[in-house]
Amino acid sequence: MTPDRDEARRWAIEELSNPRYPDATPGWLEQIWRDFMDWLSSLDGGSGTGPDLAVPLLVVLALALIIAAIVFVRPRLNARRSKEAADLYGEDTSIDAEGYRARAATAADGGNWPSAVVDQFRALVRSAEEKDIIDVRAGRTADEAAAQLGGVFGTAQVKLMAAAGIFDAVRYGEHPATRTDYESVRRLDAELLELKPDFAARTSAGFAVPQ
Repeated sequence: MTPDRDEARRWAIEELSNPRYPDATPGWLEQIWRDFMDWLSSLDGGSGTGPDLAVPLLVVLALALIIAAIVFVRPRLNARRSKEAADLYGEDTSIDAEGYRARAATAADGGNWPSAVVDQFRALVRSAEEKDIIDVRAGRTADEAAAQLGGVFGTAQVKLMAAAGIFDAVRYGEHPATRTDYESVRRLDAELLELKPDFAARTSAGFAVPQ
């Protein structure tokens, strides 16, 4: 069924008022909408053929605005989310390894497995930075950290990549973390504390050079 003018107008207004779009919606979309509504209002006092022409045009424009919002706005939002999510520590980068371990333990005691997994993995990476095994670098992802640590802890390489996968799935993919996920990362953290890093590949980017 073809919507009438009021219905088409409601579609466009609802789409453009979606909370996903306010900060990213290009200004020219709003300006086109305002100009078109001004033109449409001028037709109301015109000839009898005006409204008949206005309704299909309004429907077409409403659909065009929705498509434009999806095509132009969504990539901007996705890029913004990717940038925000890049650093595995998030916005607060001041917590040390023991602080992350304490937060992970507290979350685990409360059954909050997603937070426990995320903070335990952060503890693992932060510990390596504090020991100068890898350098401190803003924007490092979980996969990058796992790959770098796997280069000096060869026997734990597979476990490191698996832990990074769990971290990503929990933090970004809304994976329903479990006690098993947390325990696997916690045991890996404890295992790395006992291992001696092999710096044979220390010339690779991201490794700290032992003094």
